[in-house]
Amino acid sequence: MPRPVLTVLSRIPWWLRLSAVALLAALAAVVVVDTASAPTPVPPRAAGDADQTTTPPPEPDEPHVPVPAVPAERLASLPEASTYTTLSAAPRDTDAAADTDGLVVHNTEPLPVFTAPGGQPFARLPVRQVGSDTWLPVVGEQPGWLKVLLPSKPNGGTGWLDASRLRHAHTVYQIRVNLADTSLRLLRDGKAVGRWTVGIGKDDTPTPAGRTFLLASIKDSKQNYSPVILPLGSHSSTLDTFGGGPGTVAIHSWPTNDVFGKRLSHGCIRVPADALGALLSVPLGTLVLITNT
Repeated sequence: MPRPVLTVLSRIPWWLRLSAVALLAALAAVVVVDTASAPTPVPPRAAGDADQTTTPPPEPDEPHVPVPAVPAERLASLPEASTYTTLSAAPRDTDAAADTDGLVVHNTEPLPVFTAPGGQPFARLPVRQVGSDTWLPVVGEQPGWLKVLLPSKPNGGTGWLDASRLRHAHTVYQIRVNLADTSLRLLRDGKAVGRWTVGIGKDDTPTPAGRTFLLASIKDSKQNYSPVILPLGSHSSTLDTFGGGPGTVAIHSWPTNDVFGKRLSHGCIRVPADALGALLSVPLGTLVLITNT
């Protein structure tokens, strides 16, 4: 029968026992340091780096509704939930001026989008949007389900996704655009870190108000007004197409200052160069609140 550890240690000279204790303490410290330095995965930014932490899916106190199985053939037949499509079956966003807690999600495979938890699939969410990974803001939740804003027409479309098949992360940023005073504010943890006077849409091609998000980050060699364009998950309410695209509203810079504080665009938000630089560090999927007040 093995002897107790304490009995065995009592037979070891005192100076060897102290050395053993010191060695064990050093090994424990190494393990703690290695564990603390492990990187935490976060979603890609529009460009550069920004503070962001991962977060587990929420656990609200509501009954769990199973996720219906959608065969591969059925999934492939569904229209894509992208900036190029119109999804008339998408439920409308019922609280278009509300904040979120910053939860954003990314799908690593095409997923069905449902009308409600346990409801009917009406779209297929692609892994990428306009050359960037798909990251969407969460605006509702039930056990096993997350409700997200969609980038499709009409504006304010939403859908429910299987939470277990998504990557979850948290953005500390929010972008607020006030159409009344033509201003854009960048918030971090609820506090303004930048404010700029911007250009917005003309009266006949207005910038649409509502709750949307940073959809992608692109460089377009066909234009010379902005080094990077940040498409949003919303579209012009008066133009079905613009510049060969589907009329997607975007944030971008402008080469002259005479447009700021003016209503001159076809719906896009024109920002100064330093504002664009700040926005390039904001993660995709970050909420953008556009209001008339």
